[in-house]
Amino acid sequence: MIEGKEYIKVVKQFYSFLETDFGFSEVNETMNGNAFYDVEFRNKERIISITYENIKDHLEVIVFMLQNGKMPDYDDKTKTLHLKQLNGLVISKASKEEIDLNAEYFAKYNPKNEIERKLIKETKELRLCLKHFNELQFE
Repeated sequence: MIEGKEYIKVVKQFYSFLETDFGFSEVNETMNGNAFYDVEFRNKERIISITYENIKDHLEVIVFMLQNGKMPDYDDKTKTLHLKQLNGLVISKASKEEIDLNAEYFAKYNPKNEIERKLIKETKELRLCLKHFNELQFE
C-alpha cells in the first residue's frame, strides 16, 4: 500500500514528461481515503488519468479524447482509451531503437517499491504511445 500524498508526489515526478514534452498541465488530484488515488493531466484535446486502487493494487492509465472540451462517455471505446489498448496499437509502429531510447529517458528514476515499478512501466508505455498518437486509428 502507498499513502495518497506519496502516490501523487511520485506520479507528478514520473509523469512530468507530459508537461515538458507534450504540453499537458496537471489539473486534478483526487484522494478517497487510502483506497483510491487519481492524478489527471490535460491539454486541449485529451485528459490523461493515472488512477490507483490501493486495496486491489490496481493501476490504470486512461486517455480520454475530449469532445468539445468535455469528457466522453466512459463506455465510448473510441474516446476512452486504456493504455493497454494503445500499447497494442503502438508497439508495431515503434522501432527497437525508439523503444531503447524511451527506456533510457526513464533510467534516471529508481523505483523504490512495486507500485513505483508499475508506474515506471506505464510511463514508458504512455510516452511511446503519445509519440505515435496521431498515427493511430480508433474504431
